[in-house]
Amino acid sequence: MTGPITAGVDGSQESLAALSWAAREAVRRGLALRVVHAWRPQPQEAPEARIAGDADSQAEWVRGAVNEAVGTVTERHPGLDVTTDIVEGPAVDTLLAAAADAELLVLGSRGHGPIVGFLLGSAGQQVIAGAARPVVLVRAGDAPSAEAAGREIVVGQQGDPEDSADALRFAFETAAARGATVRVVRAWTLPPLFAYSPGSLKLLDEAGGLEPYEKKSLDEAVRPWRERFPGVPVEEHVEMGSAAQVLLSVAGTAQLMVVGRRAHRTAVGARIGSVAHGMLHHADCPVVVVP
Repeated sequence: MTGPITAGVDGSQESLAALSWAAREAVRRGLALRVVHAWRPQPQEAPEARIAGDADSQAEWVRGAVNEAVGTVTERHPGLDVTTDIVEGPAVDTLLAAAADAELLVLGSRGHGPIVGFLLGSAGQQVIAGAARPVVLVRAGDAPSAEAAGREIVVGQQGDPEDSADALRFAFETAAARGATVRVVRAWTLPPLFAYSPGSLKLLDEAGGLEPYEKKSLDEAVRPWRERFPGVPVEEHVEMGSAAQVLLSVAGTAQLMVVGRRAHRTAVGARIGSVAHGMLHHADCPVVVVP
């Protein structure tokens, strides 16, 4: 059973942009929209308290703010099935639980001063690293016009075909729903000399060199998705450089960036990988991180 598109809202402009993005995507995919807000009563003597009154007054204020945001969406999309969940509890746990039942989780993300990019706190990184479903990060300046025809769905591919299969599936499904082109990007670098084995040298020789080998590998990874989505135009992009640098070099024509992630847990918490981290900080369009 397909889950809803779930948007986490907190009253910020970024989260309102995320809610708007989620509503449009739910309409395109014919899915329900679920709106989730996590909160905790704040002692009035606490310096960080932002809502006046006792716990009941705060709860009433939260409900009013969330309902106002949802009302804007339902006016814009009158046929959209929308449910709202206001949960008293920690944001990370609430969002991870919501993501488990969702088709995808959509969150707002702040820009970093005059530099286009994402500023991820530890909570946001924990959600991205721990979510079982794709997580979309949307900046406050996002608008429907950015989804106009001609702007691509850009997706990164690396390794063997199965290594990026989930990210490719998401990109092609989204492109099919939007009538967009998919640009599949594979970056490559010169491996150290000791990394070559007799078997790898044989494969490189058969392919005619490193770049033809990378192009052949990308074609093999994309072929099943071309066959599954014959109506989706595809551009295959192979370029030498780091994956983050190459992806960012084509981000200017993207309406959406799609990257995979392997979560790494360290002594200081969860890490989402350098490629996903680079996209979230520097891409100026919504970014989808696919586990």
